[in-house]
Amino acid sequence: MLEEMRIQGLGVIEDAVLELGPGLTVVTGETGAGKTMVVQGLNLLFGGRADAGRVRPGATKAVVEGRLALSPEHVAVDRALDAGGELDDGALLLSRSVGADGRSRAHVGGRSVPVAVLAELGEHLLAVHGQSDQQRLLQPSRQRAALDRYAGDPVIELRDRFAGLWARWRDVRATLQQLRAEADERTREADLLRLGLVEFEAVAPLPGEDVVLTGEIERLANADDLRTAATSAQQAVTGDESGEGSDALQLLTFARRTLEAAAVHDPMLAELAGRAKEAALLAADLAQDLASYAAGVDADPRRLATTQDRLAALTTLVRRHGAEDVDGVLVWAVGASDRLLALDGTGDSVAALTEENARLEAELGVLAADLTAARTAAATRFGTAVTSELVELAMPHAVVTAVVSQRPAEDGLQVGDRRLAAGPDGTDDIELLLVPHPGAPARPLHKGASGGELSRVMLAVEVVFAGSDAVPVMVFDEVDAGVGGKAAVEVGRRLARLARDHQVVVVTHLPQVAAFADQHLQVLKADDGRVTRSGIVALDDAGRVAELSRMLAGLDSGLARGHAEELLAAAAVAKAP
Repeated sequence: MLEEMRIQGLGVIEDAVLELGPGLTVVTGETGAGKTMVVQGLNLLFGGRADAGRVRPGATKAVVEGRLALSPEHVAVDRALDAGGELDDGALLLSRSVGADGRSRAHVGGRSVPVAVLAELGEHLLAVHGQSDQQRLLQPSRQRAALDRYAGDPVIELRDRFAGLWARWRDVRATLQQLRAEADERTREADLLRLGLVEFEAVAPLPGEDVVLTGEIERLANADDLRTAATSAQQAVTGDESGEGSDALQLLTFARRTLEAAAVHDPMLAELAGRAKEAALLAADLAQDLASYAAGVDADPRRLATTQDRLAALTTLVRRHGAEDVDGVLVWAVGASDRLLALDGTGDSVAALTEENARLEAELGVLAADLTAARTAAATRFGTAVTSELVELAMPHAVVTAVVSQRPAEDGLQVGDRRLAAGPDGTDDIELLLVPHPGAPARPLHKGASGGELSRVMLAVEVVFAGSDAVPVMVFDEVDAGVGGKAAVEVGRRLARLARDHQVVVVTHLPQVAAFADQHLQVLKADDGRVTRSGIVALDDAGRVAELSRMLAGLDSGLARGHAEELLAAAAVAKAP
């Protein structure tokens, strides 16, 4: 139950507190006093769309706060605790603010939360029924959702199961269509990959092979120069075969001997003699290595040609695959092999998906038929309930039916021996039809009723829907427009009946409805010539008589008071168990 709500800076309401109790609470007041702001406040408190234009001129923000008394087991309590909120003496505190700049903030149990959390709580706590909701109910798509809500778990569970399978079926069908549409392209890609891999395997490159071959070709092409350079260097170190002239090794040997002869006189010179000896040994090793290198250099034209041909094949392979070197081609080959395996496996995937598609479609066909049967049964109950309500709303001969139908579609879902248009909610279209009097044809609501009849029919629909709603708080915003006389009394009687099991808040202009209230709130407007502001007061018995007098006659007269007292007395009798 919503125990209290405070509204600040919203529309014409500067600061008002609504202390709410169980049963039926009515909100009345003069036109323009701000009754609708009460409903707007409730919408904001439970996650409705924020409109900066609703912020009171001169205020920096509009704030709505609420205090809810809930049982600890209620799902809304669990959701609030999950969001980090805490209970205050067993009550849940909610807050919503909307700045003049459009920024919105929400709090649950003292913790800042996304506005979506308030909306989630609202789904379990509040149902708002207003003229805008009635207009939405005139749309067939809204009528299907409303019928499902009326039918309850048997239909909703079937619909949710259908929606899950339908989403999977949609994805499988889309994947199959894509695979089949791309079959030729995949075949071409696979053929190109196979051709490329055959060429790759024919060349069979090794990692870094192009670098190795380039170096070998450079050596083979310059073999004579390399041999000459090595031989000349070796001769400079050890001398030529004629023995003429001085060579490096001879000079180093002479230097070592000269230093060793004098080294006995100075340890530093002995150290230098050792280095001369080491240099001589290094020169001897260098000469030997140069001789070996010169002997190993082979000017082999046949090997040069073979190596050049191999490098040319590698270069062609590299260019063909847009790589930088042979290593890049090796990377391409690994990726190409993996891709070819995937493409070759597509046939298996198509077969598996085709089988899954058939299985899902068969399951969906059974579920769709079950869902249609459950909706048809609920539609019959619903039509009977609404028609019964209309009898008491001065439309005793009117009949409302909810028609469940399907649309054929060539590419739809196979249900029995027909293919039907399908969506996540099934294959059914729902439309409410009205026969306003005997002999009249059944027509859609918005075409088969006058303005006053439509208001009564939609009110009957709302009452029936509300009776099946599990939320604890219900709000009716002037859904009694266009209703008067005895029908207005019956509207009040039905709202009072709903209030036995729900907390009901009604914004009304009808005194016949207001007379059924357990609590009567009046929105008062004050105007100081510059600023219009509104406040809300709870009326006592005398205040109720005065307000009903105003609603009845527009003035507080003795005759009007007598009529008001008569209304209150009659309502008290009608509400008695």
